[in-house]
Amino acid sequence: MPLNYDPTKTGYVHSTYSGGMVDGPGIRYVIFFAGCTLRCKYCHNPDTWVASRGTRMSVEELINEIVKYKNHYVRSGGGVTISGGEPMEQPGFLAELLKACREHGIHTALDTSGNVPISTAERIFPLVDLLMFDVKSCTPDTYLHVTGKKIEPTLNALDVAQRLNVRLWARFVLVPGLTDKVDEIHEMAAVLRKYDNIEKIEVLPFHKAGEYKWDSLVIPYELTNTPPPTLEQVEEVQRILTFKN
Repeated sequence: MPLNYDPTKTGYVHSTYSGGMVDGPGIRYVIFFAGCTLRCKYCHNPDTWVASRGTRMSVEELINEIVKYKNHYVRSGGGVTISGGEPMEQPGFLAELLKACREHGIHTALDTSGNVPISTAERIFPLVDLLMFDVKSCTPDTYLHVTGKKIEPTLNALDVAQRLNVRLWARFVLVPGLTDKVDEIHEMAAVLRKYDNIEKIEVLPFHKAGEYKWDSLVIPYELTNTPPPTLEQVEEVQRILTFKN
């Protein structure tokens, strides 16, 4: 039987690890793609920004590793999570890997900012079982300040996901002094309320675990003196975003 995917398709991979527990449902095999054009001020993986710094791998190489653990993932209700970097900046490679996982009966989650052309979202989203959508901000000026990019592609991608009825978990990083303005949190809640395919909203507290990577890459890090949010702050934002206000 011919394969429904191209095992020879290659792309740049930063790293992989098995046993992921916070990257979607169940236990997961996590693949970090290399390459991202966003420059989020709180990014904890700046070492994934440049695609050519990754390792070129084929779909066949990856799927051969993934299927070794298939039974383990399936029993836990898990599967494969593709993160980065921004995986959708390598759409051809990503599409073939998602097809391979589907052919092998493996659940897929895609961790993405959605900041890509509509055509890319329309190509990739039908191949994904779950979108883990990083909502940086829903306020254009703040989004630009945080990421260095305009917000419109991300909002368009959310529209595509709803139109295609793709399951979606929205994730938001709460950074004191950067993404914590109360009026903007309410604005985000109003935007997310429009999407009936959102199953879950997660507020993730800012941390500086990746600061050393910025130092090693000699990239100025602006958040050295920024504290993590308190538990009370996280719970309040979670309450607002889950429409309990």
